[in-house]
Amino acid sequence: MKFLSDQLAPGVRPREAVSWAMYDFANSGYTTVVVTAVFNAYFVGVVAAGASWATFAWTLSLAVSYAATIVLGPLVGTYADRHGRKKRLLVFTTIGCVTFTAALAMVGRGDVWLAIALVALSNLFFSLGENLAGAFLPDIARPESLGRLSGWGWSVGYLGGLVSLGASLVWVSHAQAAGQDSESFVPVTMLITAAIFALASLPAFLFLRERTVVQPLPDAGSMRWTAAFAQLAASLRSLRAFPDLRRFLWCIVWYQAGVQTVVALAAIYAEQALGFETADTIRLILLVNITAAIGAAVFGQVQDRLGHVRTLGLTLVGWLIAIGLAWASTGPTMFWIAANVVGVCLGASQSAGRALVGYFSPASRRAEFYGLWGVAVKLSSILGPVSYGLVSWASAGDHRLAMLITGVFFVAGLAVLRSVDAGRGRRQALAGQGADAD
Repeated sequence: MKFLSDQLAPGVRPREAVSWAMYDFANSGYTTVVVTAVFNAYFVGVVAAGASWATFAWTLSLAVSYAATIVLGPLVGTYADRHGRKKRLLVFTTIGCVTFTAALAMVGRGDVWLAIALVALSNLFFSLGENLAGAFLPDIARPESLGRLSGWGWSVGYLGGLVSLGASLVWVSHAQAAGQDSESFVPVTMLITAAIFALASLPAFLFLRERTVVQPLPDAGSMRWTAAFAQLAASLRSLRAFPDLRRFLWCIVWYQAGVQTVVALAAIYAEQALGFETADTIRLILLVNITAAIGAAVFGQVQDRLGHVRTLGLTLVGWLIAIGLAWASTGPTMFWIAANVVGVCLGASQSAGRALVGYFSPASRRAEFYGLWGVAVKLSSILGPVSYGLVSWASAGDHRLAMLITGVFFVAGLAVLRSVDAGRGRRQALAGQGADAD
């Protein structure tokens, strides 16, 4: 693994980097099957029986979990930095997500409130774990290789989504051939997804090393969380010393609002606006995961040379093209093209965003600032999908109009991105690290 060794920080072995990437592999199945491809459409079409408010209810259940993550994410990150417990907390959040994902198998027709509660809880644990896993990236990658390693991790992650979705497709195809309906076969896909998440996350727990320098407190008891709250408030104020990071976090809020809308509602749009069946939707998302893996890998190699900001700007233009194609689609062919443009842009934009946060963060505050990254992403995950849900509800189910309005978020993201300077942001991070050392 010579190509990988050259990208790793001193003292990091390739096995550890592979184990970190395997966590992306593990948790991608959750977002792919539960949030993007299967359970969201099942919730709207079966659990809520296609009611006019169903899409809004789905987006609201996600919004509740993201609102909780906004409060808890930076707190967990601050606590992990101070006490060197990123890995321990990652194990805890993974167990929570796996447990509540498996519990979704209990949801049937009419179980709207049970579904909302389980989706909110599983997505909360997923989101907190995603922040913690991202905070390991600057520990294991050289600063000049953050983009490449982040892109490689996202690429492996999309392969994980393929595995979970592929296993689900095998089961769905078998069940449909046997005459079963979605109320029978969708719950089993939740168990499949939970099992793959649990198994694939084990390498991270076995081989990732905790490198955070513990900062002991005078009182190691109940004051730990109090001190974490105090440091969180200080970290928000300290963003004034990192203006490019602050601007980029606002950029993330806008463009990720569009990304999260597409991720959360792609299957619903395909089935409600274009009449796709469950198996057709799964095949579509399978192909999107392939193009997303390619996009993450290719742009991960390119962004360290082309520049993180410029790479992200190109992908946001690609997102606008994809939104236009999806809005104009009247049949499956153009929508399949739009979906694959989305795939390439999804992998590239997610990889570039995660890498740039690490590039702008002082080494001693990485988990803390990745917690703020999580706040930005989760705020966007409320803003975008809920806006889509409200528009579709207010327009009596006009999903095309809701999709068109989603493009506004990418325009806003591009506008803010113009004010971000990667070189200046890196210098601010290095200066901040020096100040911490003093």
